[in-house]
Amino acid sequence: MTASLFAAEQGAGSRAIVLLHGFGGSHDVWREVISSLAPATHTLAYDLPGHGLSLDFPAAGPAKVAARAVLADLSERRLKRVHLVGHSMGGAVAMLMALAEPEKVASLTLLAPGGLGPEINGPLLRRYAGAADRSEIRACLAAMSGPHSPPPERIVDMLCEMRGRPGQMPKLTEIAAAMTLDDRQGVIPHDRLDGLNMPVMVAWGTDDAVLPFTQADDLPSHFHVHHVLEAGHMLAEEAPDLVAEIIRRNTNRRARPQRQKFAAAAS
Repeated sequence: MTASLFAAEQGAGSRAIVLLHGFGGSHDVWREVISSLAPATHTLAYDLPGHGLSLDFPAAGPAKVAARAVLADLSERRLKRVHLVGHSMGGAVAMLMALAEPEKVASLTLLAPGGLGPEINGPLLRRYAGAADRSEIRACLAAMSGPHSPPPERIVDMLCEMRGRPGQMPKLTEIAAAMTLDDRQGVIPHDRLDGLNMPVMVAWGTDDAVLPFTQADDLPSHFHVHHVLEAGHMLAEEAPDLVAEIIRRNTNRRARPQRQKFAAAAS
Protein backbone atom coordinates (compact mmCIF):
# COMPACT_ATOMS: atom_id res chain seq x y z
CA MET A 1 0.00 0.00 0.00
CA THR A 2 1.01 3.68 -0.26
CA ALA A 3 4.05 4.30 1.92
CA SER A 4 3.43 6.31 5.11
CA LEU A 5 -0.37 6.28 4.72
CA PHE A 6 -2.20 4.19 7.32
CA ALA A 7 -5.67 2.68 7.04
CA ALA A 8 -7.43 0.37 9.50
CA GLU A 9 -9.28 -2.23 7.43
CA GLN A 10 -12.17 -4.37 8.66
CA GLY A 11 -14.62 -6.77 7.04
CA ALA A 12 -14.53 -8.36 3.64
CA GLY A 13 -17.81 -7.46 1.99
CA SER A 14 -18.10 -6.46 -1.66
CA ARG A 15 -19.14 -2.90 -0.70
CA ALA A 16 -16.19 -0.84 0.58
CA ILE A 17 -16.80 2.21 2.78
CA VAL A 18 -13.90 4.64 3.17
CA LEU A 19 -13.92 6.83 6.30
CA LEU A 20 -11.96 10.10 6.50
CA HIS A 21 -11.69 11.87 9.86
CA GLY A 22 -11.54 15.59 10.56
CA PHE A 23 -8.62 17.79 11.56
CA GLY A 24 -6.77 16.60 14.63
CA GLY A 25 -8.44 13.18 14.66
CA SER A 26 -7.50 9.67 13.60
CA HIS A 27 -9.01 6.49 12.18
CA ASP A 28 -10.12 5.48 15.67
CA VAL A 29 -12.85 8.16 15.89
CA TRP A 30 -14.97 5.89 13.64
CA ARG A 31 -14.93 2.88 16.00
CA GLU A 32 -18.53 3.23 17.23
CA VAL A 33 -19.82 4.11 13.76
CA ILE A 34 -18.19 1.00 12.28
CA SER A 35 -19.58 -1.20 15.05
CA SER A 36 -23.09 0.12 14.22
CA LEU A 37 -22.78 -0.88 10.57
CA ALA A 38 -23.48 -4.43 9.40
CA PRO A 39 -20.86 -6.83 10.83
CA ALA A 40 -19.61 -7.89 7.39
CA THR A 41 -19.22 -4.32 6.10
CA HIS A 42 -15.85 -3.73 4.47
CA THR A 43 -14.44 -0.49 5.93
CA LEU A 44 -11.20 1.41 5.47
CA ALA A 45 -10.65 4.12 8.10
CA TYR A 46 -7.65 6.26 7.19
CA ASP A 47 -5.29 8.37 9.21
CA LEU A 48 -5.06 11.43 6.97
CA PRO A 49 -1.56 12.67 6.07
CA GLY A 50 0.01 14.46 9.03
CA HIS A 51 -2.16 12.61 11.56
CA GLY A 52 -1.56 9.59 13.76
CA LEU A 53 0.15 6.73 11.94
CA SER A 54 0.29 8.82 8.74
CA LEU A 55 2.26 11.58 10.47
CA ASP A 56 5.30 11.19 8.22
CA PHE A 57 3.46 11.32 4.90
CA PRO A 58 5.38 13.71 2.57
CA ALA A 59 3.99 17.25 2.19
CA ALA A 60 1.16 16.45 4.62
CA GLY A 61 -1.36 19.18 5.36
CA PRO A 62 -3.39 20.36 2.35
CA ALA A 63 -6.64 18.56 1.53
CA LYS A 64 -5.48 18.13 -2.08
CA VAL A 65 -2.45 16.15 -0.88
CA ALA A 66 -4.68 13.91 1.22
CA ALA A 67 -7.15 13.39 -1.66
CA ARG A 68 -4.38 12.30 -4.04
CA ALA A 69 -2.85 10.04 -1.38
CA VAL A 70 -6.08 8.19 -0.60
CA LEU A 71 -6.96 7.79 -4.29
CA ALA A 72 -3.52 6.33 -4.97
CA ASP A 73 -3.84 3.96 -2.04
CA LEU A 74 -7.26 2.76 -3.20
CA SER A 75 -5.80 2.05 -6.64
CA GLU A 76 -2.99 0.03 -5.08
CA ARG A 77 -5.61 -1.96 -3.17
CA ARG A 78 -7.41 -2.53 -6.50
CA LEU A 79 -10.63 -1.05 -5.19
CA LYS A 80 -12.40 0.23 -8.28
CA ARG A 81 -15.38 1.87 -6.56
CA VAL A 82 -15.95 2.91 -2.95
CA HIS A 83 -18.45 4.76 -0.77
CA LEU A 84 -16.79 7.84 0.73
CA VAL A 85 -17.58 9.24 4.18
CA GLY A 86 -15.78 12.40 5.33
CA HIS A 87 -16.01 14.60 8.41
CA SER A 88 -14.93 18.25 8.45
CA MET A 89 -11.49 18.38 6.76
CA GLY A 90 -12.09 14.78 5.72
CA GLY A 91 -15.29 15.96 4.03
CA ALA A 92 -13.31 18.42 1.93
CA VAL A 93 -10.89 15.60 1.06
CA ALA A 94 -13.81 13.36 0.05
CA MET A 95 -15.29 16.04 -2.22
CA LEU A 96 -11.94 16.63 -3.91
CA MET A 97 -11.61 12.88 -4.47
CA ALA A 98 -15.08 12.73 -6.02
CA LEU A 99 -14.32 15.68 -8.29
CA ALA A 100 -10.96 14.22 -9.36
CA GLU A 101 -12.13 10.65 -10.05
CA PRO A 102 -15.95 10.48 -9.90
CA GLU A 103 -16.03 7.03 -11.45
CA LYS A 104 -14.41 5.66 -8.28
CA VAL A 105 -17.05 7.09 -5.91
CA ALA A 106 -20.32 5.19 -5.49
CA SER A 107 -21.71 7.63 -2.90
CA LEU A 108 -20.58 10.62 -0.87
CA THR A 109 -21.59 11.11 2.78
CA LEU A 110 -20.39 14.40 4.27
CA LEU A 111 -20.50 15.28 7.96
CA ALA A 112 -20.12 19.02 8.60
CA PRO A 113 -17.68 19.16 5.67
CA GLY A 114 -14.98 21.74 5.20
CA GLY A 115 -14.75 23.75 2.01
CA LEU A 116 -18.38 24.82 1.52
CA GLY A 117 -18.06 28.38 2.82
CA PRO A 118 -15.29 30.72 3.95
CA GLU A 119 -16.37 30.99 7.61
CA ILE A 120 -14.35 28.89 10.05
CA ASN A 121 -13.67 29.17 13.79
CA GLY A 122 -9.94 29.67 13.45
CA PRO A 123 -9.23 30.51 17.11
CA LEU A 124 -10.93 27.31 18.33
CA LEU A 125 -9.15 25.09 15.79
CA ARG A 126 -5.77 26.64 16.58
CA ARG A 127 -6.45 26.13 20.29
CA TYR A 128 -7.38 22.52 19.56
CA ALA A 129 -4.16 22.06 17.57
CA GLY A 130 -2.11 23.20 20.55
CA ALA A 131 -4.04 21.21 23.18
CA ALA A 132 -1.53 18.80 24.73
CA ASP A 133 -2.89 17.73 28.10
CA ARG A 134 -6.05 15.77 28.79
CA SER A 135 -8.02 18.63 30.35
CA GLU A 136 -7.36 21.04 27.46
CA ILE A 137 -8.20 18.38 24.85
CA ARG A 138 -11.45 17.67 26.72
CA ALA A 139 -12.28 21.39 26.89
CA CYS A 140 -11.73 21.84 23.14
CA LEU A 141 -13.85 18.81 22.30
CA ALA A 142 -16.61 20.12 24.57
CA ALA A 143 -16.52 23.47 22.75
CA MET A 144 -16.86 21.66 19.41
CA SER A 145 -19.67 19.35 20.58
CA GLY A 146 -23.37 19.92 21.17
CA PRO A 147 -24.71 21.07 24.56
CA HIS A 148 -25.80 17.57 25.59
CA SER A 149 -22.79 15.64 24.27
CA PRO A 150 -19.88 15.44 26.72
CA PRO A 151 -16.67 14.27 25.01
CA PRO A 152 -16.18 10.48 25.32
CA GLU A 153 -13.21 9.72 27.56
CA ARG A 154 -12.06 7.10 25.05
CA ILE A 155 -11.63 9.84 22.45
CA VAL A 156 -9.84 12.11 24.92
CA ASP A 157 -7.41 9.30 25.78
CA MET A 158 -6.83 8.45 22.12
CA LEU A 159 -6.08 12.06 21.17
CA CYS A 160 -3.81 12.51 24.16
CA GLU A 161 -1.80 9.44 23.17
CA MET A 162 -1.62 10.54 19.52
CA ARG A 163 -0.35 13.99 20.44
CA GLY A 164 2.37 12.45 22.59
CA ARG A 165 4.15 11.12 19.50
CA PRO A 166 7.25 13.10 18.48
CA GLY A 167 6.41 15.67 15.83
CA GLN A 168 2.62 15.40 16.05
CA MET A 169 1.97 18.68 17.88
CA PRO A 170 4.10 20.85 15.56
CA LYS A 171 2.45 19.26 12.52
CA LEU A 172 -1.07 19.94 13.85
CA THR A 173 -0.10 23.53 14.62
CA GLU A 174 1.27 23.92 11.09
CA ILE A 175 -1.86 22.46 9.46
CA ALA A 176 -4.22 24.56 11.59
CA ALA A 177 -2.35 27.78 10.78
CA ALA A 178 -2.55 27.11 7.03
CA MET A 179 -6.15 25.90 7.17
CA THR A 180 -7.42 28.96 9.10
CA LEU A 181 -5.29 31.69 7.54
CA ASP A 182 -7.01 35.04 8.16
CA ASP A 183 -9.76 33.01 9.89
CA ARG A 184 -11.09 31.86 6.53
CA GLN A 185 -10.96 28.52 4.75
CA GLY A 186 -10.67 27.61 1.11
CA VAL A 187 -13.96 27.05 -0.70
CA ILE A 188 -14.89 24.45 -3.32
CA PRO A 189 -17.14 26.24 -5.86
CA HIS A 190 -20.71 24.94 -5.68
CA ASP A 191 -21.00 24.86 -9.46
CA ARG A 192 -18.24 22.25 -9.58
CA LEU A 193 -20.18 20.09 -7.13
CA ASP A 194 -23.28 20.25 -9.31
CA GLY A 195 -21.59 17.89 -11.77
CA LEU A 196 -21.37 15.05 -9.25
CA ASN A 197 -23.87 12.33 -10.11
CA MET A 198 -23.37 9.92 -7.22
CA PRO A 199 -25.75 10.09 -4.22
CA VAL A 200 -24.63 12.86 -1.86
CA MET A 201 -25.82 13.26 1.73
CA VAL A 202 -24.74 16.17 3.93
CA ALA A 203 -25.36 15.94 7.71
CA TRP A 204 -24.72 18.97 9.92
CA GLY A 205 -25.30 19.73 13.59
CA THR A 206 -27.34 22.87 14.25
CA ASP A 207 -25.03 23.76 17.19
CA ASP A 208 -21.79 23.48 15.21
CA ALA A 209 -19.27 25.97 16.65
CA VAL A 210 -16.57 25.23 14.05
CA LEU A 211 -18.37 25.52 10.71
CA PRO A 212 -21.85 27.13 10.51
CA PHE A 213 -24.51 24.69 9.32
CA THR A 214 -25.81 27.41 6.98
CA GLN A 215 -22.91 26.52 4.69
CA ALA A 216 -25.16 23.68 3.53
CA ASP A 217 -27.57 26.27 2.07
CA ASP A 218 -27.65 26.65 -1.70
CA LEU A 219 -25.97 23.33 -2.42
CA PRO A 220 -26.93 21.54 -5.66
CA SER A 221 -30.54 20.39 -5.56
CA HIS A 222 -29.66 16.69 -5.70
CA PHE A 223 -27.63 16.91 -2.46
CA HIS A 224 -29.69 15.61 0.47
CA VAL A 225 -29.14 17.77 3.59
CA HIS A 226 -29.91 16.47 7.08
CA HIS A 227 -29.79 18.90 10.02
CA VAL A 228 -29.05 17.19 13.35
CA LEU A 229 -30.77 19.18 16.09
CA GLU A 230 -28.68 20.19 19.13
CA ALA A 231 -25.61 18.40 17.74
CA GLY A 232 -22.27 20.07 17.36
CA HIS A 233 -19.36 19.55 14.99
CA MET A 234 -18.22 16.12 16.24
CA LEU A 235 -21.04 14.03 14.77
CA ALA A 236 -19.24 10.68 14.67
CA GLU A 237 -18.55 10.92 18.40
CA GLU A 238 -21.85 12.56 19.39
CA ALA A 239 -24.26 10.40 17.40
CA PRO A 240 -22.49 7.29 16.01
CA ASP A 241 -25.70 5.28 15.56
CA LEU A 242 -27.32 8.11 13.60
CA VAL A 243 -24.20 8.54 11.46
CA ALA A 244 -24.17 4.80 10.71
CA GLU A 245 -27.84 4.98 9.67
CA ILE A 246 -27.15 7.99 7.42
CA ILE A 247 -24.29 6.06 5.78
CA ARG A 248 -26.52 3.01 5.27
CA ARG A 249 -29.26 5.10 3.66
CA ASN A 250 -26.94 6.99 1.36
CA THR A 251 -25.01 3.93 0.20
CA ASN A 252 -28.32 2.33 -0.79
CA ARG A 253 -29.45 5.26 -2.93
CA ARG A 254 -29.17 5.28 -6.70
CA ALA A 255 -27.07 7.73 -8.67
CA ARG A 256 -28.96 10.37 -10.60
CA PRO A 257 -29.04 9.89 -14.39
CA GLN A 258 -26.14 11.37 -16.31
CA ARG A 259 -27.02 14.67 -17.90
CA GLN A 260 -27.16 14.51 -21.69
CA LYS A 261 -25.29 17.13 -23.66
CA PHE A 262 -26.54 17.97 -27.11
CA ALA A 263 -24.49 19.85 -29.65
CA ALA A 264 -26.33 22.60 -31.41
CA ALA A 265 -26.96 21.81 -35.02
CA ALA A 266 -25.12 24.01 -37.47
CA SER A 267 -27.42 26.34 -39.29
